[in-house]
Amino acid sequence: MVTTKRVCLTTAGCFLIVAGVAFAQGRGASQSAQPPDIAGQWTGTWSAYNPAQASTPPKEQCAKLDATVVAQNGTWLATFEGDCGRPYKYSIKMEGRSAGRAVLFKGTADLGAQDGGVYDWIGRATATEFIGFYTNAFSTGTFSLTRAK
Repeated sequence: MVTTKRVCLTTAGCFLIVAGVAFAQGRGASQSAQPPDIAGQWTGTWSAYNPAQASTPPKEQCAKLDATVVAQNGTWLATFEGDCGRPYKYSIKMEGRSAGRAVLFKGTADLGAQDGGVYDWIGRATATEFIGFYTNAFSTGTFSLTRAK
């Protein structure tokens, strides 16, 4: 009799755990089904950063970086512009995927020989922040943007 009760309690406990996990997964799926709306105006800075010297804080390259992000058939087009000793403007196609309440990006862009050539980068955007890391043959760095007001 004790064994039967133990089996019943164990089975009921396992059922509750499985049901709880299934419920939690279902809730997470519904919350992450829609990626955040990242289209619009962004503003921030970009900085040089060497991960091999992590104790040295990133060095701000230019005080202002503006971006306009537009959704295009499952990808996004970001136009970055500012002035860093001279005006610049780059339009970059961003491939991304939804991950919870964020969109994770990756990409490669050739900015031309004058601006360092080919860059690889990864980024993450939520409804309120757009951050990333870039690298090329000559430099590495970060960018950090928030919604423009």
